[in-house]
Amino acid sequence: MLSYRHAYHAGNHADVLKHVMLIQVLDHFNRKPAPYWYIDTHAGPGCYALDSGLAARHSESASGIERLDGATGMPPAVARYASVVGMDEGPRIYPGSPEIAQRLTRREDALRLFERHPTDARALAAHFDGAGRRVKVSASDGFAALKALLPPPTRRAVVLIDPPYELKQDYAMLIDALDGALKRFATGCYLVWYPLLARPESQRLPRQLVHAASAAQSWLHVRLHVSAPAADGLGMTGSGMFVFNPPWTLRASMQASLPWLVERLGQDTHAHFEIDGHQP
Repeated sequence: MLSYRHAYHAGNHADVLKHVMLIQVLDHFNRKPAPYWYIDTHAGPGCYALDSGLAARHSESASGIERLDGATGMPPAVARYASVVGMDEGPRIYPGSPEIAQRLTRREDALRLFERHPTDARALAAHFDGAGRRVKVSASDGFAALKALLPPPTRRAVVLIDPPYELKQDYAMLIDALDGALKRFATGCYLVWYPLLARPESQRLPRQLVHAASAAQSWLHVRLHVSAPAADGLGMTGSGMFVFNPPWTLRASMQASLPWLVERLGQDTHAHFEIDGHQP
C-alpha cells in the first residue's frame, strides 16, 4: 500500500506540467498581500537528486526537465518554471512541490505538508527542519487532514492533491476528499494531478472531476499527452491537471505554453494537448 515513491518519477514530463501550473498559481496568490495556506496532501520527501538513488533508477527526468535544458523560445510560464527549479544551475537537484512552495511563499504564508510513506515522511521533516513555525510536516493521510484544515483561518488556500493512484481506491478517495473539501471551503484553489492511463478508473476520473467542479466557481482542465499507448496498454501516456477556482490568468498562460511543451516533451506523433474549463 505504501510502495509508491515520488522519487521514481522526479522531473519527468508530468512534473514539468504540474509544476509549471503550480508556480503560476502561487505567483498569482502572491499578488495580494493577504496571507494564504499551501496544503500538499502527498508531499514526498521535498527534493530529489536526479543522478543518484531512486530518481536515477529509471531516469524519468530524461522525459521531462532534461528535454528543456538548453531550449530557446520558452513561453513565459515555462521560463518562470525553469528559473524557480534552478535549471540555470543544472537540473541535478530537482525540487518537489513542497520545496517549490517554500521558495515562492512569503513569511506570512503557511505550509501544511503531509506524507504517509514513513521513509519519505522522515526525509520531508528533515528537509524542512529549521524552516520555522510556518511549515508543519505530518506523517499522516493528507486526504483525512483536509477535514481538519479547511477552511483555513486565512480564507485563502492553494491545495495540491497528487496521490499515488496505485490502488483503485485512490480514485474514490480523491473524489470523496474533494467533495468534502469543497463543501467546507468552496472558494479554495485546488490543483489535482492525475496520470493518463488505460485503466478504467483513470478514464472515468475526468468526468468525475467535472461533476465535482459544480461546487466550485470555475475550473480549468489541462491534459498533456506525450505518446501513444503501448501495445500492451500499460504505462502512462501523459498526465492531466484539473484546477478548481483557478486564477483567471491561468488558462491564457497554459494556452500559450502547451504547444511548446508538446513540441519539447512529445515522444511521438501522437503527442498533443487538450484544454477546457469554465469561467463565469
